[in-house]
Amino acid sequence: MVNFSLEGKVALVTGASYGIGFAIASAYAQAGATIVFNDIKQELVDKGLAAYEELGIKAHGYVCDVTDEEQVNALVAKIEKEVGVIDILVNNAGIIKRIPMCEMSAAEFRQVIDVDLNAPFIVSKAVIPSMIKKGHGKIINICSMMSELGRETVSAYAAAKGGLKMLTRNIASEYGEYNIQCNGIGPGYIATPQTAPLREIQPDGSRHPFDQFIIAKTPAARWGSAEDLQGPAVFLASDASDFVNGHVLYVDGGILAYIGKQPQ
Repeated sequence: MVNFSLEGKVALVTGASYGIGFAIASAYAQAGATIVFNDIKQELVDKGLAAYEELGIKAHGYVCDVTDEEQVNALVAKIEKEVGVIDILVNNAGIIKRIPMCEMSAAEFRQVIDVDLNAPFIVSKAVIPSMIKKGHGKIINICSMMSELGRETVSAYAAAKGGLKMLTRNIASEYGEYNIQCNGIGPGYIATPQTAPLREIQPDGSRHPFDQFIIAKTPAARWGSAEDLQGPAVFLASDASDFVNGHVLYVDGGILAYIGKQPQ
């Protein structure tokens, strides 16, 4: 369908050298967009460029720390000069620290908030003025189930992602009149390199306890894949979602809807 085409669009996906960001950017390229991404180190950018090239995608990669407003402003100016005005922004870059709250230092808490909440604010703030001038723009924030849930060891992450959900709604409210749509995607438990240790087969051949926990808690009875996020991401970046604003689309296999099986 024409409404789902991203032909002629420039998409910036932060932290998209690998994982979820890479999958989303690859889908955007298939839909016709020009791909721009950043990462915090040149070696990660180079790795990402090579991975895109293997798929036949010509991507533009830059080194940038998205928590640094000066670096972000310089990056956006450079992209606009070398590639074009950004039509689609995906705030994907993020970190998680699994530490019990009372064992977590304030510095560790702030670091998670800085990357997972402050950075989307900084990057969105940098791209919105040009979107206003162009009369159209799409911002997709990668939220989380933890925008809605709490569990042990992820207090900083849950706080950041809950804040990101509300930032999403506020951007939609404040800039919707300029034909800018800001929505979120809330992934469930996704099989990525970062979650690989939680899915390792144990020495006795059994599944990791956390793996068993997730399978039992998810109606789909599996981990999600990065590819499961591609369709929703294309939809939210395309003209098909022009009247969708301020929502978080949870791609979680039904886990948020599920109370669990009754004990036998």
